[in-house]
Amino acid sequence: MELAIVLSLAASICTATSSVCQRLGARHMEQAHHQDELRGFDLWLVLRLARQPIWVLGFCCMIGGFAFQISALHFGPLALVQPILAVELLLVFGYLALRGRVGEGHRTNWREWGAALAMSAGISVFLRAAAPTGGQEHAPALSWWISGLATLAAVAVAVVATRGGSPTRRATGLGIATGIAWGFAAAVIKEMSSHLDGGPAAIFGTWSVYVLIVVGTAAMLLASHAMAAGPLAASQPGFTICDPVVAILLGAFLFREHLGTSPVAIVAEMAGLIVLVFGVWTLSGSRLITGAPHSRPTPMADAGTGSELTRRLQ
Repeated sequence: MELAIVLSLAASICTATSSVCQRLGARHMEQAHHQDELRGFDLWLVLRLARQPIWVLGFCCMIGGFAFQISALHFGPLALVQPILAVELLLVFGYLALRGRVGEGHRTNWREWGAALAMSAGISVFLRAAAPTGGQEHAPALSWWISGLATLAAVAVAVVATRGGSPTRRATGLGIATGIAWGFAAAVIKEMSSHLDGGPAAIFGTWSVYVLIVVGTAAMLLASHAMAAGPLAASQPGFTICDPVVAILLGAFLFREHLGTSPVAIVAEMAGLIVLVFGVWTLSGSRLITGAPHSRPTPMADAGTGSELTRRLQ
């Protein structure tokens, strides 16, 4: 169990680095194209993002995070690993806070640090109260079909709800859809991780790796559109909250993972999740996370490559 925690934290570090790099790539894309051009789905968006070295670096870190995640899920339950991966947002915030400022001189304030503390406390309280343990290596086929169809329906509803809406509404809906997709992808990774001891032949001889390729590609496309569709403050909560929540539910339904079920444990788990949601929602609006300056730059300045966010990440 301790090894799963260490590997989960390593995955969080990699995904935090990936998040910073890929957000910068998406921001450059948003600056280069008029917002109206990003309203619909663009199957070539990821390929255009891949032309930017900073985005490619982020993609490589994402692969490293995936390697640590699959190892963590091999040794620990979904309900333990995925909540720890939410630490990614805290790591991004901490890095940017150390850089000192955004735009014309924004520094962290007590509200942002309070949100970071709330996130940490929420994760800690939930994991301590839930004490996730046990679980089976494989889930029945029928359970996978039910979970897959339910996930597809939830993602479809979230995506359809964004049509014709404002940039904030589109980013919110696509962020929720992305988080749901990531949660289901984590469950597939958990299934695939059970075959690691059998080597490549065992891994590629099962259905999970091929389903993961499809689901992972769809999730990456959703994430790219969510970040390009509108404010990061709108999409980030969906990324950070829906992923562990969906993974926890799937861990219990598919793999029969055990969580604390006493009245005290249930109350503590719900309290931890509520505090976590509050922290994520508040921290997602920080200008350190969104990169929003105090005053909106002119189109001429916004089109340049030497933005404040670029300088902050150098």
